[in-house]
Amino acid sequence: MTRTGPQHYPGAHRDHWYQDDFGGDRMEVNVVVLHTTEGRSLPGYQGGASAPNLTAVPDLAARKLTWYQHFDIDISSRALRNRPGGVQTNTLNVCQVELVGTCDPELHSKWRTGGKAHVYWPKAPAWALLGVARFLAWAHEEHDVPLRGPALWPAYPKSYGNGAGQRMSGARWNDFKGVCGHMHVPENDHGDPGAIDFDELIRLAKAAVQG
Repeated sequence: MTRTGPQHYPGAHRDHWYQDDFGGDRMEVNVVVLHTTEGRSLPGYQGGASAPNLTAVPDLAARKLTWYQHFDIDISSRALRNRPGGVQTNTLNVCQVELVGTCDPELHSKWRTGGKAHVYWPKAPAWALLGVARFLAWAHEEHDVPLRGPALWPAYPKSYGNGAGQRMSGARWNDFKGVCGHMHVPENDHGDPGAIDFDELIRLAKAAVQG
């Protein structure tokens, strides 16, 4: 399959590169799936066995995101569950992005009480949302990923499983093009990234496209 557009996000580090070890399927990306890591630093991803295409690590002091790329944009990564006999997930034209931090209010409260600095993505600072939005704008301009997504972005833990009715059917997933969360993908039960401000993300991304 022809892979069009640039394969590396400008400025992303590639010192945690897993494609050489795990390969992946060639795709033409038309979906971005957002995850949260539920941790405070760059994960090891089991040596890459569960890695996404990219990870965004908040630099809280500098008020910016530091990006790490693990697979080419148009190569399938490994952060979604895929059950035999159902729809495809990781390999269905999906670029996956992990956002370091949490969507879990209990974990957020625990970290905050313990003085552990982090990003709570449902209440992310403006600079963090802008960093994600700039990636979405780039994915739109360079890979034609539509700047749209599901209407429902429920808060965790209601988003776990299909607690808020947000998870797509197999047929809807097969037809979907745009930006969604782990909590929307069929054959998966995770609830991340929870109630991230998706409307603001898309507004910022469209503003970045318009320049």
